[in-house]
Amino acid sequence: MMWQRTFNSALAKYAGFRIERVGKAEKARKVVERPLKAPPDTSFRPPSDPRDRLLEAPVFVISPVRSGSTLLRSMLNAHPDLHAPHELHVRRLSVDFGTTLAEKAMEALGHNRADIEHLLWDRVLHRELVRSGKRYIVDKTPANAFAYERIATCWPDARFVFLLRHPASIATSWYEASPGKRTPDEAAADALRYMKAVERARKALPGLTVRYEELTDEPEKISRLICEFLGIDWAPELLSYGTPDVVTKGLGDWKDKIRSGTVQKGRDLPSPEEIPEVLHAMCRTWEYLP
Repeated sequence: MMWQRTFNSALAKYAGFRIERVGKAEKARKVVERPLKAPPDTSFRPPSDPRDRLLEAPVFVISPVRSGSTLLRSMLNAHPDLHAPHELHVRRLSVDFGTTLAEKAMEALGHNRADIEHLLWDRVLHRELVRSGKRYIVDKTPANAFAYERIATCWPDARFVFLLRHPASIATSWYEASPGKRTPDEAAADALRYMKAVERARKALPGLTVRYEELTDEPEKISRLICEFLGIDWAPELLSYGTPDVVTKGLGDWKDKIRSGTVQKGRDLPSPEEIPEVLHAMCRTWEYLP
C-alpha cells in the first residue's frame, strides 16, 4: 500500500532502517550463496579411473618420529631411480568447496572433497618427481603413519617400507630434539602414538619391515634388501649419500650425523632397566624385549 511505502521511506531517511515482511527477507537470504565450510571428515575411495593418477608405484616409508627415516631417505635419494625429498606432509593439503554451488558442481562430475584432495596430492608429488628426472618418488613423512589407510586408497599401487627402531631410543631422541618442549616422560608417551600408528599400518598393509639398528650396522645388506623389494638394482651410492639437500628441523633430521653424508653407527641399545614402563609392551611387540 501507498502509506506503507511512504512510512518505510521515512524510516529509511530519518532512522536508517526499513521494515520488511519476514517471508520476503527469508526469500532474499535463500538466494545468497553462503560459504561452505568443509566438514572435519569425509569419505575416501580409490580412483574411479587408473588415469586419475600420474604417479606410478610411489614408495612410502612408514616410521615413527626419530627412527632414522631421514638417514634412509637420504640413502634412497642417492639411488639413480629414486627421488626421496624432505618430509612433504601432503596429507595436510586440503581443499574447500567454498560454496554450495561448487560442491554441487563437483558432485555432478562424480567428485567428493577427498577425491579432489587425492588429485591434488598426486599432482604435487608427480610434479616433484618429474623435476627430479627419476622413476619413483619416496615420501618418508612420519605423520603418514596416521593416514596409512587413505594413502593406500589414494595410490592402490603404493609400496610401503616400515622402519622400526628400539622404542626407548626413539623416545630419548624425541626428547633430545626439543628438550624444552617436553619432558622425557612426555616424549615417550608422544612417540608411542607414532609407534602404535606404525604398528597398525604394518598389520594392515603389505610391505617390507627393516630396523634402524640393522640399517646402521649393515647398511649394504639392508639397502640391497630394500632395492630388491622395490625391484631396482642396488647402487653403491646408497652408502655415501652426501649432504642432504634439505636439512631443516620440521622437515627431517638436522643433526650432525645426517650432515656427515655417510651412514653412522647408531647409539647403544638401552638396557631393560632404562626402558620406560609405558614402552614395555611396544618393545615386546617389536621384539626388543622377550
